[in-house]
Parts: sequence; structure tokens; C-alpha cells
Amino acid sequence: MSGATIIIPPGALGPAPDGEASIVPASTPAPSGTVENDGWFPPVDLTPLADAVRLRAGVSTARLREAAIGAMLTVNGDPALAAWAAGCRAAGAADLAAVRPDDRLAGEPRLVLLYRRAIAAEVKADLIERYRDVDLTAAGQRKVDDLDGSVDELRRDRAHAVRDMLGRTRTCVELI
Repeated sequence: MSGATIIIPPGALGPAPDGEASIVPASTPAPSGTVENDGWFPPVDLTPLADAVRLRAGVSTARLREAAIGAMLTVNGDPALAAWAAGCRAAGAADLAAVRPDDRLAGEPRLVLLYRRAIAAEVKADLIERYRDVDLTAAGQRKVDDLDGSVDELRRDRAHAVRDMLGRTRTCVELI
């Protein structure tokens, strides 16, 4: 490989403290922006979402945005939640925050907090599934197997947040 030329695109290197080029890549900027929702459910702010899901540096704002949109489709499309939201709209609630405006926690409507929790859990589950390495060692495979349980737990957390919004219990038990 002697005599090979390495081409580094402009802007790919971060500035060194003395102003010279550095071989350390520039850091990924923190995600920012808002993903608008359907007008009734609240929009999703990407900055606190990234903090909530402990976003790793390799995930771009565009990927986080796509994961947030997917989570909004999943949560908003939950049949029980969609039916409940339609009933609330029919009863005159302008948005989710207006359903039980006096039921607040940390200065925010409880239902909005639960909705954000459902979105964050679904986003985190999606990102864990999408950012697995294709070529894994045996040790790496064990770590992925550990993450499978984490994905299931995150999806459970999403379901629990939705059920809490609906005022339903988290467990269904039937006698056989």
C-alpha cells in the first residue's frame, strides 16, 4: 500500500486547538428541531428526546427524526389510544393537554408526560434494533442478545404509558 493517497473531504476533520487540521473527526452536533404531530397530540422536540433516550454520537438528527416519526405513527395508531383520542376530540378537547388540564406533574399535563414517555420508549427500541453491527464476534452476539430483552422492555414501557393514559390496568387476566 506504499504510495497510496488518502483523500479526506473538506470539513471532515475537526479543528485542532491551534487552528490546524486534526485527524479527530468533528463531533456530531446535538440533535435539534421539532417534529410536528397531527395537531392534537403534541409535537416532539428532538433535543430533550435525544437526552431521554441517551442518544449515542453516531446517530444523526435525520435518523432520530425518522425514529420519532415512526414512534408517533406507532403510538398514535394504537387502536385503543386512537379511539380514546377520537372520543376526546368529539367531547371538545382541543389537544391532549386539554383533556385533563388540572392533572399536572412537574408543571406539565400528566397525559403529555405519558405521551412523551411512550414516544421515547419506542424511539429507543427502534434505535437499538437499527444500530446493531452486522458482523459480530461471539461476545458481540451475547451483547445483542442482551439488547433483545431491552427492546422488549422498552416496548412494554410504551404499552404501559399508553395504558396509563387510558386509565387502564397494565395486566389482563382471564380464567381459562
